[in-house]
Amino acid sequence: MQVEGLDHVVLTAREVPVTAAFYARVLGMRVDMHEDPAHTFQYAEMYFGRQKINVHQAGHEFEPRALHPTPGSADLCFVTSASPEEVMQRLQTCGIAILEGPVPRTGARGEMTSIYFRDPDQNLLEIAHYA
Repeated sequence: MQVEGLDHVVLTAREVPVTAAFYARVLGMRVDMHEDPAHTFQYAEMYFGRQKINVHQAGHEFEPRALHPTPGSADLCFVTSASPEEVMQRLQTCGIAILEGPVPRTGARGEMTSIYFRDPDQNLLEIAHYA
């Protein structure tokens, strides 16, 4: 067996609607919101490219799940064709504090330029551009 790609990851959020709105507004993801059958919590599916991120409410994770799902424990890197300057402008327009960057990094495809910031749950997000 050889793995061919990544289909989705799951983030645990304090407030699913807040997290989903952030990813839609800042990163342009398409968001589908859902409610559990008892209407006691919400979850989201956020689509970008050919992947998605599922967002589960802390304390209401789906089974099976990670052993210790925790808001703010993820470190995700997204790839964009936008220039680092365009990414910086987008983040500044959205009022997002930039932690670091643009800085050179090495990714799965080689040399890239990255910019780091955090989402509402304090997950570390990296936007990378390959030259």
